[in-house]
Amino acid sequence: MTKTGEVEGRAGPPLWWARRRDAVGDVVLGGVSAVECAWEGVPFAAEAGLPTVVGVLFGFVVGATLVLRRRWPIAVVLVGIAVSPAAMGFLLAVVGMYTLASSEVPRRITATLASMSLAATFVVMYLRTRGDVEADPTLVVVLSVFVAVALTVPPVLFGLYIGARRRLMESLQERADSLERELSLLADRAEERAEWARTEERTRIAREMHDVVAHRVSLMVVHAAALEAVAVKDPARAAKNAALVGDMGRQALTELREMLGVLRAPAKPAPAPVPAPDFVPVAAVAAAAGAGGAGAAAAACGTEDGPSLGELEALVGQSRAAGMAVEMLVHGEWAAYAAEVEQTAFRVVQEALTNCHKHAPGARVVVRLAHRAGEVAMQVENGPCDGKAPEPGLPSGGNGLIGMRERVLGLGGVFVSGPTDAGGFKVSAVLPTA
Repeated sequence: MTKTGEVEGRAGPPLWWARRRDAVGDVVLGGVSAVECAWEGVPFAAEAGLPTVVGVLFGFVVGATLVLRRRWPIAVVLVGIAVSPAAMGFLLAVVGMYTLASSEVPRRITATLASMSLAATFVVMYLRTRGDVEADPTLVVVLSVFVAVALTVPPVLFGLYIGARRRLMESLQERADSLERELSLLADRAEERAEWARTEERTRIAREMHDVVAHRVSLMVVHAAALEAVAVKDPARAAKNAALVGDMGRQALTELREMLGVLRAPAKPAPAPVPAPDFVPVAAVAAAAGAGGAGAAAAACGTEDGPSLGELEALVGQSRAAGMAVEMLVHGEWAAYAAEVEQTAFRVVQEALTNCHKHAPGARVVVRLAHRAGEVAMQVENGPCDGKAPEPGLPSGGNGLIGMRERVLGLGGVFVSGPTDAGGFKVSAVLPTA
């Protein structure tokens, strides 16, 4: 198949016709019109004193011009008007006027040629009827007007209707194609947004699980190392460390169960439908679906019943129990903030302490929390390692700082991290509370 829908090896529509059946139809009409005009050329030749052959050939050529009606409708109508005094070409005049009215020719030209055809038909009918029929002049005029209107007005009106209908169908087709392209584009964008939402939720879940598991497991490893070091020399301390390891493991399992339970929980029932317009953009539908599918994942990220700033003392206490020298300083008046702000602040401090356990064993750590007007700031700074504490050998995936930055920037805050002049490392974050 070719782009035009024709089978390869088969010729397409000839000349100016859009379809093969249009060409066949015009040729048939032209043949019928040619035969009609040739038949009417016989009395025309007799009246004009011309040979019959000349009248027949003239009528045949005039009638055959109907084949050109789609390409040159104005010319066909002018030919019909020109031969009207010869009383030939009725089919040519009717079909020509219909074609002219249904084409894209300006309406003023259609009106002008229709008026000329109406006047020519009236004059011819009036002259011929007045000479052939002995009747009242008023009846002759009425009959001439009736014939002129019957041969001119119906074809013009029908042509205008067909032309308007064709343009309407083309407009509807163009609109349907445009809507189809728009819907396809919206569907592509919706799929991209859904994929982006899925990726974003996977990233958030991974970040949350990393913060929880990494901190708990890091403390477990530190306690296990201490347990190994004092197991023989100090059984009481070894038992205490073993109990701490068990507590950390149970806490880690509890938090993991909570997150997995939220992920496995059935989706909440959808709210009652509200009246909507007939046309709903695909992007809005996909956004609503993506929001519903992402609800469980968002809940798993700690949007409800998550940690808060009130648990920082316990968090710091766990690090102290693991042997880290941690000092916590709080500035400003304590206030309750939005859940997302408190959870993000807690996770930043938690991950910073985890990094201290991993990379700065034996270093002194200072945790600062400042409550300001419209914002809350936190900073975790560790000094250089003392070289005495054993290296815990905790693996690092390099996602801790990335996760903290994503959390803080996601709430419109500021995050800064880097080494200090004293040889330590500092993590700072400022979160807006509004």
